[in-house]
Amino acid sequence: MEINSYILVTPCKNEEKSLPKLAESVLTQTVKPIIWVIVDDGSTDKTPDILQDLTSKHKWVKNIRLNEKPRDLGIHVSHVYRTGFDYAINYCKENLLEYNYIGSIDADIILENNYFDSLIIEMGKNQNLGICSGHIGNIVNDKIIWSDFRDDLPSGGARLWRKKCFENTGGYLLTCSPDSVSNVKAKIQGWDTRQFEHIKAISTRAYASAEGQWKGYTKLGANNYFIGYTPIHVILKGIKLLHSRNKYFRNGVGLAYISGYFSEYIKNAPRIDDPEVIGYYKNNRLREILCSKMRFHSVRK
Repeated sequence: MEINSYILVTPCKNEEKSLPKLAESVLTQTVKPIIWVIVDDGSTDKTPDILQDLTSKHKWVKNIRLNEKPRDLGIHVSHVYRTGFDYAINYCKENLLEYNYIGSIDADIILENNYFDSLIIEMGKNQNLGICSGHIGNIVNDKIIWSDFRDDLPSGGARLWRKKCFENTGGYLLTCSPDSVSNVKAKIQGWDTRQFEHIKAISTRAYASAEGQWKGYTKLGANNYFIGYTPIHVILKGIKLLHSRNKYFRNGVGLAYISGYFSEYIKNAPRIDDPEVIGYYKNNRLREILCSKMRFHSVRK
């Protein structure tokens, strides 16, 4: 088994503009996945044609077509991802293909050509590193806006799990904010999680903007309620968005985020049925954020 072998999964829906750029960046990776599963969630544009051409030329690229459904930023997206992971894992079992890592990448991402190779190298340096990603920027008005860097928080847009960590934390869970829950599960089980600033990827659209930023951030707030964020955490995060140095964040998304959270909070809506995750956000997360920022600024000095 190649030590740097990995499988890769991508969900997509109506991505005719971004999918060719993503495909080019995956096809030119210095270390390619042994299988790349792209799950088409009922696209109605030219996405199926692009996927047909891609799979006909590259046998290690597989496509699954789901029935047409409205775009859903809640739990449905975890079903789409899970379908891809299940297919890739079963395919490897049936074809006796072995791998050490499991990757995911959104359809609007463009990677450095050594992106996954660089992540695998970092994994090799730290055998306790369970999940990692690079630093992802978003293209807004033809400019790259880099998100605030958090060294302990892997991005969901283009990430890599160590296979053992993926299995140890229950695989890809069917829940809202599955990437956040995966990070928490990994930490609870004693794994390290990292984002690396020197490894870069670009998203071709603004963060949480697939259906408009207001709706995207409202849904993000609701999802953060579901997985256990505390009111003080959400208020601080909302204020940070409102007063961000990036003009991109100063268009009301902080209010949308807070509104989405408290609309669920006031209703006393159900939360994730996982005491460990709820307890983590109640007791640990704010302290970790402060420690991460202090460590980051001390390194920068």
